[in-house]
Amino acid sequence: MAFSGGVDSSFLLKVAKDVLGDKVIAVTAVTPLQPDYERLRAEKIARSLGVKHVTIDPKPLNRKAVKDNTKNRCYHCKLALMQQLKRIAKSCGYVAVEATSKSDLGYHRPGVKAVRCLGISSPLVDAGFNKKEIRQAARRLKLATWNAPSAACLASRIPYGTTITKERLRRIEKAEDYLRRLRFKQIRVRDHHPVARIEIDSREFEKLLRERTKVVRYFKNLGYNFVTLDLTGYKTGSFDL
Repeated sequence: MAFSGGVDSSFLLKVAKDVLGDKVIAVTAVTPLQPDYERLRAEKIARSLGVKHVTIDPKPLNRKAVKDNTKNRCYHCKLALMQQLKRIAKSCGYVAVEATSKSDLGYHRPGVKAVRCLGISSPLVDAGFNKKEIRQAARRLKLATWNAPSAACLASRIPYGTTITKERLRRIEKAEDYLRRLRFKQIRVRDHHPVARIEIDSREFEKLLRERTKVVRYFKNLGYNFVTLDLTGYKTGSFDL
């Protein structure tokens, strides 16, 4: 199964392990589009559940639609990942599954189209689970990720039509890692280089202002000339609005 290490895929992996035992393989994409902390988290969770864990690199930046950051970037990126997932599943005699939930269907999710085109199963959708129900169930199962902030690939921080480069992705990753070390929870650093637009929960605005001198200094060392706080706060998929 496709395994990012987030709350949805962790919950699905736990259930799959409980039902299928050793007949489960967790497959994690490790590409420039994913921050390294997600890989480490996925490895830790798979190990704690006793599930075989493999990583793959479907090389999404080799696909023009992804590198050019088109509106349907996620479709082409997910297609590359799911094609490899299907090959692994087929070689083992398994069924390929992934962790889209019912709540994901209400947003701009071109990647869901790729999942359906390839006939990948989405058990959480089939069972009617939404995000809130998944978190509640994950908490009952004592999964460490039950209250983890929602995540998305680093490319979602870059405006559509702006070329995605490894350098830009690493700059975003370092900026968000720094805010995470300062104990901010839900974080997005939208890259409008040379402007950084920080999205965080509005309840943490005052904390960021107290830390602004350190944050500005760090961000400028990364190459941003201007560091801004989005007063609307964190919003998933803000470039899709």
